[in-house]
Amino acid sequence: MAKDEGDLASNYQGAFDGHLPFGQRPALLIVDFVMAYLDPASPLYAGVEDALASNERLLAAARAASVPVLFTNVEYAPGGADGGVFYRKVPALKAFDRGSPLGAFPPSLTPRDGELVVTKQYASAFFGTTLASTLTALDVDTVLITGLSTSGCVRATALDACQHGFLPFVVREACGDRHQAPHEANLFDLQAKYAEVIAEDQAIARLAALG
Repeated sequence: MAKDEGDLASNYQGAFDGHLPFGQRPALLIVDFVMAYLDPASPLYAGVEDALASNERLLAAARAASVPVLFTNVEYAPGGADGGVFYRKVPALKAFDRGSPLGAFPPSLTPRDGELVVTKQYASAFFGTTLASTLTALDVDTVLITGLSTSGCVRATALDACQHGFLPFVVREACGDRHQAPHEANLFDLQAKYAEVIAEDQAIARLAALG
């Protein structure tokens, strides 16, 4: 018989209420914050301007603290031959065909020279990429994760960070989704099982302490 749902917090208490420590060598990982989610004409437009502003502040704090900053984007060969089932399942991913302006970073969140861009084809920033080995080479133990979307690529990336042995810290205000319900549900589940979900001001304070 299924457990009575009752109050959500009390239902999870005792089974999923552990916490992870913040490490000594963090990096900021900005996941897929590109024009496809910011252009109202895009099929993927998500109304995430508040999250963009949060990322701008976090990016400035990370740069000031000389913390490694990594960006991800999505790019497919025309027609999506390298996108597999994911590309077939989500027709809107055509927005990321090579050369599309929707795949560009917004001006206020553009990588500087020396900041790495990890190009991916699937949800997790770790799947099929060199991200894990790059973080290891940088001696990173903690990943501050931001970006889009909370229920998709942010969640998949945080889960894989955990599975690769990096401490995942997801910044609540710096993530966004098409609707508040999946945003909140996925942040709740990430906090319960795989990551720490922290506020922007907590993340900035952690970064400032390193500067």
